[in-house]
Amino acid sequence: MATHYHLIISTLIILSNILPSHQDHFATTPPLPILPLPSYSQLKWQQREIIFFHHFGVNTFTDSEWGTGKESPKIFNPKGLNTTQWVDVAVQMGVSLSILTAKHHDGFCLWPSKYTDHSVIGSPLQDGHGDVVKDFADAARAGGVDIGLYLSPWDRHDYRYGKTIAYNEYYMGQLQELLNKYGSVSEIWFDGAKGPNAPNMTYFFSDWFAMVGELQSTINIFSDAGPGVRWVGNEKGFAGTTCWSTINKTALSIGNESIVDYLATGDPKGTDWLPAECDVSIRPGWFWHKSESPKKLSELLQIYYNSVGRNCVLLLNVPPNTTGLISDNDIQRLKEFKSALETIFSKNLAQSCNVKASSIRGGKDSGYGPEFVLDKDHLWTYWAPNDNGKNEHWIEIMATNKLLKFNVVRIQEAIGLGQRIRKHEVYVDGNRVAKGTTVGYKKLHRLENGVVSGHRVRIRIIGSSGVPLISSVGLHFDPFWHPVGDKNKL
Repeated sequence: MATHYHLIISTLIILSNILPSHQDHFATTPPLPILPLPSYSQLKWQQREIIFFHHFGVNTFTDSEWGTGKESPKIFNPKGLNTTQWVDVAVQMGVSLSILTAKHHDGFCLWPSKYTDHSVIGSPLQDGHGDVVKDFADAARAGGVDIGLYLSPWDRHDYRYGKTIAYNEYYMGQLQELLNKYGSVSEIWFDGAKGPNAPNMTYFFSDWFAMVGELQSTINIFSDAGPGVRWVGNEKGFAGTTCWSTINKTALSIGNESIVDYLATGDPKGTDWLPAECDVSIRPGWFWHKSESPKKLSELLQIYYNSVGRNCVLLLNVPPNTTGLISDNDIQRLKEFKSALETIFSKNLAQSCNVKASSIRGGKDSGYGPEFVLDKDHLWTYWAPNDNGKNEHWIEIMATNKLLKFNVVRIQEAIGLGQRIRKHEVYVDGNRVAKGTTVGYKKLHRLENGVVSGHRVRIRIIGSSGVPLISSVGLHFDPFWHPVGDKNKL
């Protein structure tokens, strides 16, 4: 009897080793996220990479940057106004969101607000029946471009400014007009800009934000303190070399100049997902001036690397002129900028290479292999290493035949599961060519010594919160980058 019993047990053990268990049929689960996480609207915003700002108003006609508030509405007379042309420029540039200054500090409104006559109502535009915001929104909708609006808190014209209750009621009335009358608005801009001699004024930001969220459920609210998108802390278009999308909102306040460094870098221990937007103008000024010209292509490319290439979105101001059009020289420079970006990034030299990694979560064919860094999904497919307690992981790109020659390395994280990487290095055939801290949605290393050649490119992750999740890697050649001492120019 005992012999039969042992035979049955032995048979069952053998069968259990031969037959697959039920759980072997299931896919390997993804790693747990590292909080905080971006919202749907924030993820969509991040993927835009470049968006437009249009500063337009009475300042356009007075050759000034900050109006006094005493300008006559009659000077606003863009005889050839064509917002469709603005949208066409955005579409040609691949831009999917444009923001308009509905009201700047001078208080002049580009729509016929029922709360003031300091607006297009008093201008010659369509004999006082014009509405630039409507024209802009309609043109954008027809062109497939989303819109944003800027409504300046500081108002140098309105008599209510400085009277806390009266002005906040006025401001919220205008917010309701803009967010009720012109369809979906993807971003709204608030700032703390104010002249040194401006009256003391308390803005009810919490009330404003609550109203915005009530009227537009998927909108991103921009300000020094978010709550959807944060200012980067300067108007040069540069983020910090370290740039976290996470930050502590409790440490932020609008108009506080002491926090600009914190805004530029974010906080690895931040409890809030609040990514940075880098605002800069294509010209020296924010409004159009006849005496000014657009920035050089080399300047725009540097701005791109230091904004989009540092985990931010670039908000590029393109101001309409006194005719009501984007100027030809600005359009030409934008075309050059777009063409240059396509030249640099349209070809990924890593695409034809083999790729291996230090480890793979769940093993081969688990869905987390290094091959996923070369697909077209830069968010939800990714290489994930084993969570083995080690704090160093690597992924390696290997040339299949000829040498790889490049001067730009692109790394992207799967930020849908949180921002993780704290420190990384890039090696070519064993020689370090770049090092950095954060990666986030996109990190671009434009190599300081220019073009490098090699067979193997290894990216070492030597510090991260949890396991690093790399969604995309690119090796690119930038023909516009000529650092001093580059002896390997192609």
